[in-house]
Amino acid sequence: MDSSEQRRKRKRIFRSSSPIATLVYFFSVRSFVLCFSFLIFLFLLSYQIPFSSSVFRPVLVVSRLSLLSSSSDLLSTSQSFQDFGSSSLLHLQIEGRVLFPDHVLLLVNKNDLFSKNTDFECVYGRNRTGDDVGIVKEKSFSVDVYGESEFGVLVRCPLPPVNYSAVVHLRKFRGNGLWKESNQTVNSWENVAYAATLDGNTVVVFVKGLNLRPDRESDSSQFSCYFGLGNFEKEGRFALRTKAITAAQEVVRCALPLSIRKTPEKARGIRITIGMLPHIHAKAHEHLLLPSVAKIAELKSEGRGNVENWKYDLCVCTMVWNQGSALREWITYHSWLGVERWFIYDNNSDDNIKDVIEELETENYNVTRHVWPWIKTQEAGFSHCALRAKKECNWVSFMDVDEYFYFPYSTPGHQSLRSTGYAGQDSLRSLVANVSSSSPRIAEIRTTCHSFGPSGLNSAPSQGITVGYTCRLKSPERHKSIIRPDALDTTLLNVVHHFHLRKGFRYMNLPQSTAVINHYKYQVWDVFRAKFFRRVATYVVDWQNNQNEGSRDRAPGLGTEAIEPPNWPLQFCEVWDTGLRDFVLSNFADLSTGLLPWEKSSF
Repeated sequence: MDSSEQRRKRKRIFRSSSPIATLVYFFSVRSFVLCFSFLIFLFLLSYQIPFSSSVFRPVLVVSRLSLLSSSSDLLSTSQSFQDFGSSSLLHLQIEGRVLFPDHVLLLVNKNDLFSKNTDFECVYGRNRTGDDVGIVKEKSFSVDVYGESEFGVLVRCPLPPVNYSAVVHLRKFRGNGLWKESNQTVNSWENVAYAATLDGNTVVVFVKGLNLRPDRESDSSQFSCYFGLGNFEKEGRFALRTKAITAAQEVVRCALPLSIRKTPEKARGIRITIGMLPHIHAKAHEHLLLPSVAKIAELKSEGRGNVENWKYDLCVCTMVWNQGSALREWITYHSWLGVERWFIYDNNSDDNIKDVIEELETENYNVTRHVWPWIKTQEAGFSHCALRAKKECNWVSFMDVDEYFYFPYSTPGHQSLRSTGYAGQDSLRSLVANVSSSSPRIAEIRTTCHSFGPSGLNSAPSQGITVGYTCRLKSPERHKSIIRPDALDTTLLNVVHHFHLRKGFRYMNLPQSTAVINHYKYQVWDVFRAKFFRRVATYVVDWQNNQNEGSRDRAPGLGTEAIEPPNWPLQFCEVWDTGLRDFVLSNFADLSTGLLPWEKSSF
């Protein structure tokens, strides 16, 4: 049948139909087309014209994550911000806020639009105080890339002004668009699950608020891990739960759920928190869930070399706050002794430490900086670093940037540890290699510390601390450790740089005649006062607190205020010890200029 015959047939059918049927058919098709066109018009219009008012209208938000919200009145009251500028909003998302004593930390998802040089304004809205509404904008303190975390970016904002909410929002610095998101929760730094990482078929969760005793494994039956699936920020639900395997201090280890145990990488990016029994006789379903900003990450190797086939013999892990000026001397010296890999956990520094680390890395010192924003968490940070180093290192030294290994001299009985009189290049690496080959069950090497004082100085020594400070206390204090990360107890328990080992492994004490650590603990007052401001250790009392004032972790007789005591330059001086100074000058000074490597850099 040709096309003309088909058209005549359709016309006959249409004429035979009733007028009402014809009208129904006509209007149904037309209505569908008009409705669809109108929806398309509204969709396109919404991207061009803001429908909301340009004025902020604070709205009380009741979080659906009631178990995950802070108990503070300020934190439980938040605001919903309206778009007040251009439509070119940043396509990023704030996924967590943590309130610290001196700033608000925002955890942000990074995408391709983010640049390391991006600056942000922190936007604050008023609490609900009558009809008085408004906003305040402050430039952010810093913007940092957050390693392997699924969040990607950390933004530190000033504390909110009085009567303003801690639910901080962001916009590009001096930009017009507000960065909006649905999550309105603010958590306290003292009560939150803050990090999590895979370790084989388990997940290790780092959490504040458990209040477990230091240096002791706790009853893991009190705890469980809860895994959040689906749209967590909107639904606030945890789909899976596994029991804790171990619990100690701020670290809880749980098995992965069976559904993802064979492919642990599926756990990456999943929100996780810890459930704990509120009292001993509580039932399993009565677990109290802690607030959480933790997403499961997988620690990746960032050092140079093919770590699948070999490992570095000796690495170092440290946690620092504003120690950029001390890093070069410390790393240059210990690299000469054989350290091959450096993990620097940066605990909210605001000095030039990033620039110093980048310079050292370009000079082939194999240094990586790891952002660790969680204050008073040194022990947990060391546990985290031990997991990271396990993939790359045979031995790891946990020490501070004011601590220096020193080999004073050798005696005939110690030739197995060192074959020359004075320590030569790579001596420290040779020592751990000898221990590994001769005593495979030794997994920790402990070295005694000597504490040095200001040594009569009133200003920081220009040639560095190893040359400038030469007077110390007579009796040693404590000792620091070099450990095998593959031999650590599953709890990752550690206090004051000492880890618990798995059964079957043991530690050894190095004789002081073989090696010691010079701890430049009490430096000139200006340097010590900066240390006085804040300490990173979890279970060490801050200088400002009037607790344990006689402890070796404190300066005897200093008190609790950063006021220079009388005769500070001559305190802590019982024995003049120039051994390391002489060693450094003979091995590191330039023969033509007499300058040390860290002095050359400063010039």
